[in-house]
Amino acid sequence: MLNKRIRVLVVDDSAVVRQTLIGIINSDPALEVMASAGDPFIAAERMQEEVPDVITLDVEMPRMDGITFLQKIMSQHPVPVVICSSLVEDNSGTALKALEYGAVEIIQKPRMGTKQFLEESSIRICDAVKAAALARVKPLSQHRQVEPKLTADAIMPKPKGNAMVETTDKVIVVGASTGGTEAIRVFLEKIPADAPGIVIVQHMPEHFTKSFAHRLDSICRVSVKEAQHNDTVITGRVLIAPGNFHTLLKRSGARYYVEIKEGPLVSRHRPSVDVLFRSTARYAGGNAVGVIMTGMGDDGASGLLEMKEAGAYTIAQDEASCVVFGMPQEAIKKGAVAKVHPLEDIATAVLRKCNE
Repeated sequence: MLNKRIRVLVVDDSAVVRQTLIGIINSDPALEVMASAGDPFIAAERMQEEVPDVITLDVEMPRMDGITFLQKIMSQHPVPVVICSSLVEDNSGTALKALEYGAVEIIQKPRMGTKQFLEESSIRICDAVKAAALARVKPLSQHRQVEPKLTADAIMPKPKGNAMVETTDKVIVVGASTGGTEAIRVFLEKIPADAPGIVIVQHMPEHFTKSFAHRLDSICRVSVKEAQHNDTVITGRVLIAPGNFHTLLKRSGARYYVEIKEGPLVSRHRPSVDVLFRSTARYAGGNAVGVIMTGMGDDGASGLLEMKEAGAYTIAQDEASCVVFGMPQEAIKKGAVAKVHPLEDIATAVLRKCNE
């Protein structure tokens, strides 16, 4: 555990948002705002006086945008950065680019609204800052550039006619949080087009999941989409739980499908990994494989134990390959994990189990 309060630099061009963030962060006894800045130039001056433990950073700002500032930080002096932005659908692709440049987390900027929204925002912001303080950040030069995906047309022409798609007997469920966007990419790039259906909960804001799914679909052999209510879980398809909604696995006869529903935060999150894993334990049991990946907190640990007790095979990402070892560690402590693997080996382990 950290022995001192986590020092945070708040960077946002809105004075109202800065004051809101300062109040939220300072309300947590483990955190304190060391300074705030209205744009990246002022932030750079503050950093000359003291290097913060974590930076919260807006995207759209005067003089220099947040993405450019992030690139400079990660190239010159890597510091954990939490992007705090009003992620509407139009700019979620920009926020996604921030993760490629090394941002640890993306969270929704607080807005004027209901008491519940502000309370939930406070929880997410403080948790994200704490997770970022524990994260292992690396220079931008070490971040992988995503290459475009080629289609099968590069090898052979499209076949004539359509083959019937059969529902798989196996289903794979995955849960992740801080550092999970990159971990999920590594995992899915190793998954073949004929793999069993996959459902994933990655903690992220509403609207962001659609861009995240689109990005993965462009680089993976499997089809990836943001889950919609009643979507069927089929061979070669990956469903990403939509932000701000819980996603449950259900079964009707031989058909697996997902239910998308509202509800309170579960394990401090919505979507919650525990919700997905519990529903998988109930409706898939021994036909499922569960994977818990990098992330702070314990979301998914109890649900994974329920899956294991229901006969599912369970896997955790190892500490060395995690950005934050919180979620896998809690699952291991509960006895919920059958096997621990490095990130690079998880896909192979999952497929091997599914093929037994």
